[in-house]
Amino acid sequence: MSTAQHLAVIDLLRSREFPAEHGRSECGSAGPGYHIGELLTSDTFWEDDGARWHLTEEQYEAERDGLTVLLADRWGPPQRFSLASLFDRMTAAGFADDAAEDEVTPEPWAQLASSVPDLHLWHVEGRWIALGVAQWDKELPFQLLAVVTEIPPP
Repeated sequence: MSTAQHLAVIDLLRSREFPAEHGRSECGSAGPGYHIGELLTSDTFWEDDGARWHLTEEQYEAERDGLTVLLADRWGPPQRFSLASLFDRMTAAGFADDAAEDEVTPEPWAQLASSVPDLHLWHVEGRWIALGVAQWDKELPFQLLAVVTEIPPP
């Protein structure tokens, strides 16, 4: 997918209503208050010695950074938003016997914190727009994600 196609998907997600239920769309996944667009997905790394993994990580970060430059021209510089502490809190709460219900992390943030270390984030016209590079595990593919949500970051 080209940069122009990535921007078109982001614009499409910004213009769409949010669905009432969690599910898949032609762009990725969505649910109440959010859309997650899967802009690029790499191959898996089951037989990789690590070299292809590192090159792919660099490529996906470069793709994210290139899109960030174009979106910054529209909306100004992004906030860099780390999801590491959210992931740590979610992991700790998952193991706690007395985890309070108010510690539940809303979507799309819970899904993102499980696979995306940090985001480039804007707040535009009442919606949060984010770009991130996801990877669920070392053998699994990288994904370049675009997120549009009305749910503020935790």
